[in-house]
Amino acid sequence: MADIETFKQENRVFAPPAELVKHAAISGMDAYHALNAEFAKDYEGTWARLAKDNLKWHKPFTQTLDESNAPFYKWFADGQVNVSYNCLDVNLENGNADKTAVIFESDDGKVTRVSYRELHQKVCQFANGLKSLGIKKGDRVVIYMPMSVEGVAAMQACARIGATHSVVFGGFSAKSLHERVIDAGAVAVLTADYQVRGGKQLPLKSIVDEALDMGGCDTLKHVVVYKRAGAEINWVEGRDLWLSDVVANQSDTCEPEWVDAEHPLFILYTSGSTGKPKGVQHASAGYLLWAVLTMKWTFDIKPDDVYWCTADIGWITGHTYIAYGPLAVGATQIVFEGVPTYPNAGRFWDMVARHKATIFYTAPTAIRSLIKAADADEKVHPKQYDLSSLRILGSVGEPINPEAWMWYYKNVGHENCPIVDTFWQTETGGHMISPLPGATPQVPGSCTLPLPGITAAIVDETGNDIPNGNGGILVVKRPWPSMIRTIWNDPERFKKSYFPEELGGKIYLAGDGAVRNKETGYFTITGRIDDVLNVSGHRMGTMEIESALVANSIVAEAAVVGKPDETTGESICAFVVLKRPRPTGDEAKQIAKELRDWVAKEIGPIAKPKEIRFGDNLPKTRSGKIMRRLLRVLAKGEAITQDVSTLENPAILDQLKEAQ
Repeated sequence: MADIETFKQENRVFAPPAELVKHAAISGMDAYHALNAEFAKDYEGTWARLAKDNLKWHKPFTQTLDESNAPFYKWFADGQVNVSYNCLDVNLENGNADKTAVIFESDDGKVTRVSYRELHQKVCQFANGLKSLGIKKGDRVVIYMPMSVEGVAAMQACARIGATHSVVFGGFSAKSLHERVIDAGAVAVLTADYQVRGGKQLPLKSIVDEALDMGGCDTLKHVVVYKRAGAEINWVEGRDLWLSDVVANQSDTCEPEWVDAEHPLFILYTSGSTGKPKGVQHASAGYLLWAVLTMKWTFDIKPDDVYWCTADIGWITGHTYIAYGPLAVGATQIVFEGVPTYPNAGRFWDMVARHKATIFYTAPTAIRSLIKAADADEKVHPKQYDLSSLRILGSVGEPINPEAWMWYYKNVGHENCPIVDTFWQTETGGHMISPLPGATPQVPGSCTLPLPGITAAIVDETGNDIPNGNGGILVVKRPWPSMIRTIWNDPERFKKSYFPEELGGKIYLAGDGAVRNKETGYFTITGRIDDVLNVSGHRMGTMEIESALVANSIVAEAAVVGKPDETTGESICAFVVLKRPRPTGDEAKQIAKELRDWVAKEIGPIAKPKEIRFGDNLPKTRSGKIMRRLLRVLAKGEAITQDVSTLENPAILDQLKEAQ
């Protein structure tokens, strides 16, 4: 475990504001410890109590946790629920019908407010429209839509009829979409003509067409298109339908399809360390329970809050903390179509001020970009805007560095807003380790302590606990309701990836390194332990990017590593061997550009390498293994101090120092 570095000690501590503590859902550390003690005394009983108190059940459950087929754990398995009912109908019954559910702001600044009653009607019409196309419980539906009320409604409509959705981020390429449609066995794709971001129209429907033209999508019957921009698109008669036609004349009530607690709510594809994307499958009841609890605990959500999570629905954060969690607790939330820098880099702060946002949840990458913009232009500095409505700030997607944390705390929160630095993953379904805003003293750069009910620990390769102060592997020792259920179509990969035999086959392997503070026991995440990169909070497998590069006819071999990046946290550095002599000068620059564009087409723009370096070969041991550790050192621009005597070709290292 010597390879897992530990961060330097951070000694600054910030107590939560007394006023916030007074009214918090979990008020003070004594309340936090009391809840942990309840879990310690009766783990299953506490989860059962919370499930009964926080969800509406069509058929109550009698068994809380089924461990008989570990690691394929089941929660509340004999109970029945409907997720959409819990998000929408419940709010019509409890007095929230006329409360604003969504404040939608489009890229050009137009604002639309949608009440819970209106959202319920929209979702019911959407659900009835899907049913009219023959889509039913258990069918898979791919959603490839922009940030919009329609995108959220599409997810809720699938949940309402018991169809399993798989949302694909609108920045992914036709090839990525094609793979996911096939793997999920989707019967329909819900998309838009275009998405509008940063003043530009980006084609979605034409990417869908390209994906389906690749063939093999035998299960697919319909493409439903939301008219966002009204621009010209290709049309396939018999397959393509306008969303407006599908929902026209549909009833605005739709009886929810009651499903078993373990019914697959969604599949969300995430990159693995091999080329094939992993379809992370989540169940219905356990997932929703944790979305509700974390909205209440981590965000301390109150009836009059205006909550804003800036994520995209294409990522897990947009699922749990836009499409499901906020609606299930009756919150008013902002949904934003655009980007933080358009029309200028003050857009986020302007929106907070105009909509009187009280909770603001974004990624460290966005914060670092906005720090840079504020340094360059005083006019977009947060101090130019009235941010006094804010009471809680949040960070998601990757560890936030202490410098960015302090800037966020001082300039956005005016030293009066706790920052919930949330550690979690696509696979965990919701927050795992995070400060509680009304309880936990915060330390910049640390996600602090596990939430109640989460048994996080740091172990060595054999599963033995590591003393506080030493780096190791982050694991979760007991199952929890919102955990991944399996990898779609690949149960063996699920076991191998997340519950390896080396750790006993029942402990969840997060895939991150971490260290705990000797005195406080606070967790700090130190980075991935496998070959998965975290760029702007998005996890991408190195293998997937390498596969894309090698798929280009001029590339013989490629190796991809991450390097620290001020803005994105980590950037992609590719070492490439061509099937022709190594290029130099302008030719190297031109080929590097072509390869970047190629990767963007194969996977998506977020996977484009920031740097490409050409060599006659890659540094390999005599047995042919690529020495990735040396490549990481080269990418960082550091001197190689390791022993290179085992290398077959040490001279190659000089060639690979030059970046394009």
